Amino acid sequence: MLHTIIKKNSYQDSVNLMLLTNAVSVIEGVEKIQVMMGTPANKDIFKAAGLYTDELADAGANDMCIVLDTEDESKLDEVLAAVDEYLSNQAISKSDSDFETVRTFDKAMKAMPDANLAVISVAGQYAADEADKALDNGLNVFMFSDNVSFEDERRLKEKAHDKGLLVMGPDCGTGIVSSIPIAFTNVVKEGNIGIVGASGTGIQEVTTIIDRLGGGVVHALGTGGRDLSDKIGAITMMDAIKALENHKQTEVIGIISKPPAKEVRDRVVQLLRSLSKPVVTIFLGEKPEKHEGNVYQAYTLEETARIAVDLAKGNEIKEDYNAFELAVDNVQLTPEQKSIKGFYSGGTLGYEAATLLSDALNLEKGQAAEGFLLQANGHEIADLGDDMYTQGKPHPMIDPDTRVSFMEKAADDESTAVVLFDVVLGYGSHSDMAGALLPSIQRIRSNVEAKGRNVYFVATVCGTEQDPQNYQEQRQKLVEAGVIVRDSNNQAVRTALSIIGLNVNDVKKQHVDYTGTVAEEDLSISPELDKLINSKPVVVNIGLKSFTEPVVKYGGRVVHYDWRPVAGGNARMAKILNLLNSYSK
Repeated sequence: MLHTIIKKNSYQDSVNLMLLTNAVSVIEGVEKIQVMMGTPANKDIFKAAGLYTDELADAGANDMCIVLDTEDESKLDEVLAAVDEYLSNQAISKSDSDFETVRTFDKAMKAMPDANLAVISVAGQYAADEADKALDNGLNVFMFSDNVSFEDERRLKEKAHDKGLLVMGPDCGTGIVSSIPIAFTNVVKEGNIGIVGASGTGIQEVTTIIDRLGGGVVHALGTGGRDLSDKIGAITMMDAIKALENHKQTEVIGIISKPPAKEVRDRVVQLLRSLSKPVVTIFLGEKPEKHEGNVYQAYTLEETARIAVDLAKGNEIKEDYNAFELAVDNVQLTPEQKSIKGFYSGGTLGYEAATLLSDALNLEKGQAAEGFLLQANGHEIADLGDDMYTQGKPHPMIDPDTRVSFMEKAADDESTAVVLFDVVLGYGSHSDMAGALLPSIQRIRSNVEAKGRNVYFVATVCGTEQDPQNYQEQRQKLVEAGVIVRDSNNQAVRTALSIIGLNVNDVKKQHVDYTGTVAEEDLSISPELDKLINSKPVVVNIGLKSFTEPVVKYGGRVVHYDWRPVAGGNARMAKILNLLNSYSK
């Protein structure tokens, strides 16, 4: 039986409510439970989950909605008490803040008049309006929010470009600005490498490997995954590249992108050839055969990091960065076990796995069902961070449940030889994902062995020794659970392939002079952009309060705008109010 609790005017951000849902879902006697704000989109999620009730109809965007399925009415009081305790603990833990919290954007600007960066993580339908306010006040924008239209993204980036500012995002999950971690990010040692990336976990994988190789990163400027599409035209990437060219501490530039539009990609490379600094590029899905001039071209994220570190240290660039000993001894499989199943929390890491697997199998890029990056010959690579898996549910970097269910299904498939996965550390991720996965992995392995089969679990941990989680401890927990742990996603995928007797078809790359024409480019940048890259960020944080923590801890300054949906969540009325406010100034 469904029961509903409405807490009026009790706004919480979506990530906090996902964690709250996790915390109360373990209450015995509760079959299903969901806690969300009463927005129209969230009401649709309640309906899709079979948890919609008539009481939700009158709930507003500032009302917290709790729906639970239980036959025991006394569980309502227990759930409500648990919710109140969770929210009270959250308030206590954040009461001694090293930053000011305000309730309007104008008050945020008065509290921090020298702010130069807005970090926006509000619901997607409101994000563009907040970005407009930030740009109008001379702030660069880091937009974590997703579900922003192409039209708004293009308009905002053109507006920023005209003002000499930068819009990172939308759907920009991670970044480093003057060595300050932003959003879902790892803690990386400072150095002389600067990154521009149209890929969140791509940035995380490259920067963490750089760190563990003894290098350092001063900037990792995310662009949002759509920046190199033909609809956007790499507006942010090209402005960020020019910024790093003008940044004295940056001596090597790394470029990371999900598969780009060809004409946009070629325009970016044209710009790169005009720079005075060496550049390492990875356009995921491309398999380059040489390095030309100042542009070094990588095939994997690990190769990107290794070339960048060698360039930064003045080392010779190798022809091949994949000379690893990855063989697994005494592999025991049945004749039917020929497939790899990969379940990723990082979409770019999953795409890299699908690319390497396709390479080893000599596959052309094929069709895959929604939520999958590869489905061929029994092999599967799934991006569990895809919207279809996270609607109303925590992201797999936060919660292990979705991944465990996929692992269980894969282990039941008699063709499965290897289960491949990632563990992504850093701010915003689960505090002990390896520990959370460990009991399930041990149970799954025991169940398979009882049936006379072996399934090999192979993983990579994306993180650094400075991350909030203990990197070495996370690795060790996985090893103790019988998982084969490798130092990179590239190595993990190659290990999985070796278990079933396959190898990637690597190309040795020579470095040659570039013989084409180098275009004359205007590489100058605005004073505003110069300030952003040459000083610690001064942040107006709009949305997720947890994003203030790494900024403060690592030397930035921040004011938190305790955002609430205006006009009761009515998007049309909110736009009218914003327009009226702009006229009154």
